[in-house]
Amino acid sequence: MNYESLLSTLKYYFKLDSILLTVVYTIGHMVIAIVCVMVITNASLELAMTDAFIEPLINGVWFFILHSAWKKFSFAK
Repeated sequence: MNYESLLSTLKYYFKLDSILLTVVYTIGHMVIAIVCVMVITNASLELAMTDAFIEPLINGVWFFILHSAWKKFSFAK
């Protein structure tokens, strides 16, 4: 399988543009969170990185639950 075929397959199955945008957004979110935590709380880099990693994961779970409920109740009408 050549590169173009692989890329085409990935785009078909995973909507590559959405995944790449999500990855870039998440990295930006983590960097911003690290800086904010360090500036606002004077926390160490390690603590700020821990918060910047864990908080988006929790938000992701919350978003999944919220989105699932939203689809269930908004299409039930």
